[in-house]
Amino acid sequence: MGYPALIVNYEKLKHNTQFLMEKCRRHGIDVVPVTKVYCGVPEIARASVEAGAKMLADSRIENIIKMKDIPVPKVLLRIPMKSQAEAVVEHVDISLNSEYDTIKAISDKAVEKGKVHKIVLMIDMGDLREGVWRADALAFAGKIVALEGVKLIGVGTNLTCYGGVIPSKDNLGKLVELAEAIESQYGIRLEIISGGNSSSIHLLDKSEMPKRVNQLRLGESIVLGNETAYGERIEGTYDDVFTFAAEIVELKEKPSIPEGEIGMDAFGEKPVFTDKGLRRRAILAAGRQDAKVDGLTPTDERIAILGASSDHLIVDITDCDTEYRIGDIITFKLGYGALLAAATSEYVNKIVE
Repeated sequence: MGYPALIVNYEKLKHNTQFLMEKCRRHGIDVVPVTKVYCGVPEIARASVEAGAKMLADSRIENIIKMKDIPVPKVLLRIPMKSQAEAVVEHVDISLNSEYDTIKAISDKAVEKGKVHKIVLMIDMGDLREGVWRADALAFAGKIVALEGVKLIGVGTNLTCYGGVIPSKDNLGKLVELAEAIESQYGIRLEIISGGNSSSIHLLDKSEMPKRVNQLRLGESIVLGNETAYGERIEGTYDDVFTFAAEIVELKEKPSIPEGEIGMDAFGEKPVFTDKGLRRRAILAAGRQDAKVDGLTPTDERIAILGASSDHLIVDITDCDTEYRIGDIITFKLGYGALLAAATSEYVNKIVE
């Protein structure tokens, strides 16, 4: 095994998927696992399908193409680029959309290829990321219904990702009202009312999820066991599905304050130090090019992260019970940003256990 490494516990990922699917199923909600944080690696994504997931979702067509041999429908989460219309029709089963010109381009390509591409209309319920504004949703839906080559199968929204707006009975209830207005106006039945992401889970525990919301797109809750409205752990899930591992390349006892005038570090920041006397420090062969360092938490609670450059992660091991040696491996739990960075870095080996 080469280091640094992102280590995936397959069975724990499978468990988290099953646990959350069952939690949502009791409320009539289907779960679409989101694979983007680990870049759609098929060997990882298969755990969620083995757990019973009927769809997979990702923000990048490149990741969806990686998963082409996994036999479930794929959902493109990020609003498609108009220039990707042909690729969307070719590789994606359902896409989330909010721009008519792009939907028309997808429609044209679908007609050319003799296909019908499925569309979920994204509606902005106040978070100010993607979606048509609520007042425009009914008329916009009619323009989609009039096109050949595409089929409007649902509506959805995204909350907390930009504006931090928390999903509520009120804003998701208004999404349901818009869905029903679209159905009434155009004589169609929408298959999907997608009520957001892991930030919507808290509504299940409070029994405040509007009844016709029947889908959630879950990423962080599956991979890290967190709901994202309030940042709470979800009881019954694992928070260590993924761990980051790096090797010690230097062990030295050094002062805790640098000698000389302090200027900017390699990232344009001026570091601040506290004098703790001589400390035993380990340098790991990993850095900011491999992970978001402030999102790492050592599994050895006596280790303290001191800082990092592009390629070196410096930790204080003075208070540790373990007698660390050169070549030993130190492991970390990851926050969402750290997981995203580690999964994306080509310098980090991905290991499925």
